[in-house]
Amino acid sequence: MTDKRPNVLLIVTDHWAAEHLGFAGNPAIITPGLNELSACGVRYTNAYSECPVCIPARRTLMTGMSPKSHGDRVFRDDLRMPHVTTMAQAFRDAGYQADAVGKLHVHPQRDRIGFDSVILDDEGRPQWGTLDDYDIYLGDQGLAGRQFDHGMSNNQYNWRPWHLAEEHHPTNWAGRMMARTIKRRDPDKPAFWYLGFRHPHPPLVPPQSMLELYRDAEIDPPYVGHWARDPDRLPFAISALHSRTNLYTDAQMMAAKRAFYALCTQIDFQIRYLIGTLRLEGILDDTIIMFTSDHGDMLGNHDMAAKRIFYESSANIPMILSANKGNPKAAEGAVDDRLVGFADVMPTLLDLCDIAPPATVDGISMVGAETREALYGECGEDDHATRMIRDARYKLIYYPLGNHSQLFDLAEDPHEMTDLARDPDHDDTLARLHDRLVAQIYGTDLDWISGGTLVGKPDRPYAWAPHRSLNSQRGDGWPPSPKVEIPQIEWTKERQPDGPSNS
Repeated sequence: MTDKRPNVLLIVTDHWAAEHLGFAGNPAIITPGLNELSACGVRYTNAYSECPVCIPARRTLMTGMSPKSHGDRVFRDDLRMPHVTTMAQAFRDAGYQADAVGKLHVHPQRDRIGFDSVILDDEGRPQWGTLDDYDIYLGDQGLAGRQFDHGMSNNQYNWRPWHLAEEHHPTNWAGRMMARTIKRRDPDKPAFWYLGFRHPHPPLVPPQSMLELYRDAEIDPPYVGHWARDPDRLPFAISALHSRTNLYTDAQMMAAKRAFYALCTQIDFQIRYLIGTLRLEGILDDTIIMFTSDHGDMLGNHDMAAKRIFYESSANIPMILSANKGNPKAAEGAVDDRLVGFADVMPTLLDLCDIAPPATVDGISMVGAETREALYGECGEDDHATRMIRDARYKLIYYPLGNHSQLFDLAEDPHEMTDLARDPDHDDTLARLHDRLVAQIYGTDLDWISGGTLVGKPDRPYAWAPHRSLNSQRGDGWPPSPKVEIPQIEWTKERQPDGPSNS
């Protein structure tokens, strides 16, 4: 007998902020598929990545656990998944088939974390001694080792068009592999499908056909808050991010943003292709579709690039849910302003399929009656550390180095242009959010508290230094390089004020 419970297609991108969508008020970006998907379902406007960097966020996604519970708020690339029931395993335990395509970003690379199968694209990390399936595909096409011939870095904002035929682009490959996975399903069992697109994360290498769509487009310029215009008053961690963006002129950053948008549109078109595949297979109405991202990208806003911080462009993520037709638990054509996090994805999808979440899950269902008054975020444990408390209206961002707080009224100031932390009219709000933050503090963060009050750490200046590895540049892939003891990411070490670079 065929099991008629709904299928689930979870689509996760990398570096895509909530503001990078046409229906979210950005007329410059082309996202027709996601616009329509949102109109058929519900869009959560206040969705956040609890730790806006790849590996911790994905651990949260796949376990429904907070960084405190799953053990990473930094970027621990050699940390195994905790011994808990993952999202994939929870679906399998309930009788689902579970298959993944694309980026998982787990260790070891071939850990299936509960999936029946994984067709892997892990952005070319041969230092672990494993070729992923996208590398193998290129080899089968006579293009072994050629994916990084474009010469762009995975963590910088230089750009150029994709150097191979468009069909070989990792975005198109991932879309085809998911379509094939859908077609190869067991027709008598419901399916949980996970698709992890590696883009629009750099390298910024969109196909020329996607760039052509933006040839005459007026790209929205970055916005810079009043508080960000005085570099001498910025916290240490923000000075470090400013130094990354200041490698580029305004014109170069705008060109990078155009390339970034082209990568987003390419993903949107692949999502349309997959919706068409579900329709032709006769299962579109029986399938729950969720679109989200592990974090966003500042893309020049407040003179910063990338992530690891809690401004909206980095931490506020897209969250679109289109349930199977007639599912009484989900709205259609709605906008939901409740506070949600990445940890809520797992219990939400399980709830829509009438599966109880494991006891280890910290998140709550986004389609249930339970809501939260505030959301806590944490990233980093060194001098670059930052913490966040977000309630229904206000956001507190805290930098322990220098004991620096920022307060934003997101109802009146959604782009965070004005820091209210030193405004006497907001002393009560600041104190209330500080109390909420202190209540969340644990581990080494306890050193920032004295007498129940945040005191942080002594401040120090930041001085930029060049990056010897060009921020984790990849290179020639054939023949495969040996397994080597190099980190996935090599962080820039700032130049000492009175000495040579220690990078």
